[in-house]
Amino acid sequence: MRLIECVPNFSDGRNQNVIEAIASAIRHCEGVSLLNIDPGVATNRTVMTFVGEPEKVVEAAFQAVRKASELIDMRHHTGAHPRIGATDVLPLVPLSGVTLEECAEMARALARRISHELGIPTYNYEAAASCEARRNLADVRSGEYEGLEAKLQDPAWKPDFGKAEFTEQAARSGATIVGARDFLVAVNYNLNTTSTRRANAIAFDVREKGRIVDGEQIAGTLKDCKAIGWFIDEYGVAQVSMNIVNINTTPLHIAFEEVCRAAGARGIRVTGTEIVGLVPLRVLTEAGRYFLERQERSTGVGDDELVRIACLSMGLSEISQFKPRERVIEYLIEDHTKKRLVEMSCRAFAIETASESAAPGGGSISAYMGALGAALGTMVANLSSHKKGWDERWNYFSDYAERGQKLMKELLALVDEDTAAFNRIMDCFAMPKGTPQEKELRSKALQAATLYATEVPLRTMRVSYEVFDIVETMAGEGNPNSVSDAGVGALAARSAVLGAGLNVKINASGLKDKELAAKLVGEAEQIAANAARREEQVLKIVNEKI
Repeated sequence: MRLIECVPNFSDGRNQNVIEAIASAIRHCEGVSLLNIDPGVATNRTVMTFVGEPEKVVEAAFQAVRKASELIDMRHHTGAHPRIGATDVLPLVPLSGVTLEECAEMARALARRISHELGIPTYNYEAAASCEARRNLADVRSGEYEGLEAKLQDPAWKPDFGKAEFTEQAARSGATIVGARDFLVAVNYNLNTTSTRRANAIAFDVREKGRIVDGEQIAGTLKDCKAIGWFIDEYGVAQVSMNIVNINTTPLHIAFEEVCRAAGARGIRVTGTEIVGLVPLRVLTEAGRYFLERQERSTGVGDDELVRIACLSMGLSEISQFKPRERVIEYLIEDHTKKRLVEMSCRAFAIETASESAAPGGGSISAYMGALGAALGTMVANLSSHKKGWDERWNYFSDYAERGQKLMKELLALVDEDTAAFNRIMDCFAMPKGTPQEKELRSKALQAATLYATEVPLRTMRVSYEVFDIVETMAGEGNPNSVSDAGVGALAARSAVLGAGLNVKINASGLKDKELAAKLVGEAEQIAANAARREEQVLKIVNEKI
């Protein structure tokens, strides 16, 4: 899933009508989830958080900036927080499947569009900055709105996009600073002490800025981390409060381990961890994987188990219960109204398949058989990783279990994707065809849908074929008590390949481009032939061991 987060700051925290109008502009953008609205009366500033696919988030951001420019007049704005415009700062944050560099390119394109279409001078900061002098937000915002007219006249502060003039629009809306940064994790570490001084000492030990000793700045041990110590009356304990501004440089679990080390050196224990706000799923799955590796246990388990291990290891529920479904971004944006086949029980899936509806059909069943083949190979890998006396090879089998998990996830996604592809063809048949133009549009849409419905089972074949790499190794080297499971995995993988192959052929027959159809069918036939050979090899190993 390609996801980014946008956290724009708007210069109004008091007028609920203005705040709601901006929020509504975001909500009306399809495919975007507005997760949080945080207005501040004293700051006269509202922070909104929304997520989605990159292109959709960028569009929502633009519409929000447009609405803010219509409703907020900076000539009458006062507030405690520094600001330079109606939309003051607008960062894009990569969550999954998107790099920081890609977000930086999107931020520049968005800044260009804001200046071009709305007449607002724009600057870029952080990863999107045009030069090092503009990387720091505070530097770009220096002088604030009141100093903007003079700033625009300074050649050193010419906007990255837009006119270097204090136009009527600039007077009303100010400037906007668009950037790209990594996800920020706010976290508090609970200590078995009430001493703020000791909590501060630990914070100074680990934060990148460190402390001043005899007039010299001594850096802390964690890069891209800011931290202080404080006492929380509500909990009756001192905490190290930390912002991790780059989770790629310093992941949460590494910060946790380092705070534990620094606390232990001062005779103090970390008793638990409190995550503030939302986190991407990978923050917790990476932590779960890390702690399993420390135990020399297989990391080839599902996301739910990785999250559970992370929660246990860092004490995320010490103060209040940590509920992943309410705190993990990917879980929050799941479409719970959409009926997904893979979320059904085995019985319900079988009944749905047996109904008079044509979907789910053979393509979805093939993908599910492939997923079961991958699951069996993964199971054998996990059992082998944990087998008594095989401790020296635990990580070898763990790697195979991780590969199996990846294939299983891909194939489970293809279960629903195949049915969606079929429904797409059905939708084309419902298109109007009363005029030549309508007929042409319908024909083009049907060909596109047919090609897609051919490509999906071909993907199922490719992924299912990869399952043989796992089940064959597990049959030959895995736990001998589970060799039959590896054999069944091979049978399931071959059935998945052959079943999906039939769907490739029947759907390809509807393509007008016969050369392309022959190419797709040819690849499918080659994969099927290879799968039959691989199945035979695996069963030979299995029968010899049985």
